Amino acid sequence: MPILILAMAVVVIDQWSKYFVQTHMSLGMSIPVIPSVFHLTYILNPGAAFGILENQRTFFVIIGLLMIGAVLYLYPRIPDKMKLLRLGTGLMMGGAVGNVIDRIQTGYVVDFFDFRIWPIFNIADIAIVTGVSCIIYTLVFTAEIKDEAN
Repeated sequence: MPILILAMAVVVIDQWSKYFVQTHMSLGMSIPVIPSVFHLTYILNPGAAFGILENQRTFFVIIGLLMIGAVLYLYPRIPDKMKLLRLGTGLMMGGAVGNVIDRIQTGYVVDFFDFRIWPIFNIADIAIVTGVSCIIYTLVFTAEIKDEAN
């Protein structure tokens, strides 16, 4: 049950932030928060990270739904003591749901965090990257601990 609460919190924050940007900014508008370093820039992204695979809406929806299904299947099998792995799966699922909602509704993902040296991204992207990082960290260090024990 905690995974659903975490995932829903990510979805709510993600969707609210996208709604806020869409209702308070015009497409392409950029607001400097820290000039030349960090801006809020409203764009619609038809692709994945770095704009790859543009306009592959069906593909991204299917991948997102498969990711959500995998998390729902695997989460109950994660031992309670692996809290970072559980956290990572919840974050990843919430981010996937947030971006799938956008893709189903419009075919695009609303992005707005703009650090000028990196592609523009959103809250769901942050949750996915953080979640995957937690999962990888846990799997790498858990494997090392098991190897040392043998």
